[in-house]
Amino acid sequence: MIKNDPNPLYSAASNRYENMAYRRCGKSGLQLPALSLGLWQNFGAVDSPKNAQDMLHCAFDLGINHFDLANNYGPPFGSAESTFGQVMAKSFKPYRDEMLISSKAGYDMWAGPYGIGGSRKYLIASCDQSLKRTGLEYFDVFYSHCYDPNTPLEETMQALDYIVRSGRALYAGISSYSPVHTKQAIRILQDLGTPLLIHQPSYNMFDRWIEDGLTDVLLEEEVGSIVFSPLAQGFLTNKYLKGVPQGSRASRSEQIYLNEDNISQAKEAKLIQLNELAKQRGQSLAQMAVAWVLNNKAVTSAIIGASRVSQIEDCVAALDNLIFTQQELSTIDNILGK
Repeated sequence: MIKNDPNPLYSAASNRYENMAYRRCGKSGLQLPALSLGLWQNFGAVDSPKNAQDMLHCAFDLGINHFDLANNYGPPFGSAESTFGQVMAKSFKPYRDEMLISSKAGYDMWAGPYGIGGSRKYLIASCDQSLKRTGLEYFDVFYSHCYDPNTPLEETMQALDYIVRSGRALYAGISSYSPVHTKQAIRILQDLGTPLLIHQPSYNMFDRWIEDGLTDVLLEEEVGSIVFSPLAQGFLTNKYLKGVPQGSRASRSEQIYLNEDNISQAKEAKLIQLNELAKQRGQSLAQMAVAWVLNNKAVTSAIIGASRVSQIEDCVAALDNLIFTQQELSTIDNILGK
């Protein structure tokens, strides 16, 4: 190594696998880390490349070897994949076989009728573009990012099957599909000979839709799941205990999933009560929220987002206390009105 090299070659922590828990994904031979890192926010071209690199390095050093991407992550679209590709080329390349790297297609990506949806044309073209941006030869998992009512489900699943059979990905996944469509997708892929590996839905204390049928399907069919937004886009942290702070994600008008309009006083009151329970457990609110989603037996891994290294470290510390008493779970349900 050149002395005083401003960009020294990255060397992963030698103890990176000692403290991370790994869980079998459904009935496959694949294990996922209990926590995965998502690049939905803070890894785009508008963000600091140095901070992005530091967060990726930190995650891998802590045993997070699964990185979750999508074609439209940024902003602008595609730039999170490009950022990851730069880090892969610069420092992660020697560790490629230790990593699970996933991407998705489904939402609006480029102009015209073939830049959105679940058609074979869109999914395959998008997969090829994503591989080029990341500089990868293949993805470990490629997802249909959302159900497309305007495309036959058979066509979408056939496209995933082709993506796997052509070597573009090793496994097939779906995201945000309803229980009914999930079961249909499982059957179609079984018939094609490319089993569904994993489902990626949203799930947190304030967003429990998967408990209304989807978790039953996943457990019955032995399909893994990796949940996104376990912290409700940052709401389940101590940042919002005293209202919406200026400069926070919720204060930005462009935010759809978390903004001042959908943060009520009643919701803030529940947040305060949850924080008190977290204190009793010796955890931060974010740590308890992560531990709670991992307590669901249908959940294989939780995707965390981060804007700085310390947030990743805080979430990983949640793994030190994943056990809930029945009384604690009942208290959480009572707070949330469940």
